[in-house]
Amino acid sequence: MDCCICSPVASVYRLPRNTICLSCYEGAKSIVAHLNNLESQVDTAPKESSGVSQSNSLKGLANVWVWMKKMMEMEEQMKEKLCFLEGFVSAFRDGAHTDIFLKAGNGPPIPSHKSLLATKSEIFKTMLECEDIKSGLTDTVTLPELTHAELRSLLEFLYAGSLPDPDADAHAGPLMLASDKYCVPFLRRFCECRMLGSLDPSNALDVLEVSDACSNHRLRERAMEVVVKHVEEIVFSDKYEAFALKNAHLCVDVARALVVQLKARKDKHT
Repeated sequence: MDCCICSPVASVYRLPRNTICLSCYEGAKSIVAHLNNLESQVDTAPKESSGVSQSNSLKGLANVWVWMKKMMEMEEQMKEKLCFLEGFVSAFRDGAHTDIFLKAGNGPPIPSHKSLLATKSEIFKTMLECEDIKSGLTDTVTLPELTHAELRSLLEFLYAGSLPDPDADAHAGPLMLASDKYCVPFLRRFCECRMLGSLDPSNALDVLEVSDACSNHRLRERAMEVVVKHVEEIVFSDKYEAFALKNAHLCVDVARALVVQLKARKDKHT
């Protein structure tokens, strides 16, 4: 029997002949469950009873288009808000009314704004409150662990809340370390997502090293899984030799993870 929702010939809903197919039924259940979950997270004022009892599921399904329109309106409002806030990015790129310089380990200092740095990072706020800066004795803060390009990407993110894909992929590791050092949780989550999305045998050791330095357990576990899965390709590379000289404890962890995997395979076949 044709489905009354997805069938091309069922244009009129006629009980009891019309039925709903399994795909549409499961889809409707998922939509209702999602809407009810959203409704449970929002505090709504109590409404007077209209005398007609309607379950949350039926109400959610009946109002799905209304909910979708609200989501689209919220999306448009968010886009307008982002456009409004882009003025901060323009001020950074144009160097307008800057009052502090940040200097990397190489390259010229980059002008910035004290107020924005202080609101984005408690560490920066503390650094900017030192007597030398407050008294005007110096107008430069040095971040020697970053290169000039990495520092510019860090500032770009603090102003804009995002980075172009090429910069994000190129500097995800150093920015992850910077997010941990200067306490910028949003940047930490951003870098974690980028590193997880691009994780492969070619960069697994780099990700493992960064995750260990930042105590990021999720990133560490995923990187370790890739290393163990491609252990022959990675361990016999020149990169691994340099990695082992700096990270002996991680090499021990790799060996232990490999032994656990081999034991699991052996137990599976016995």
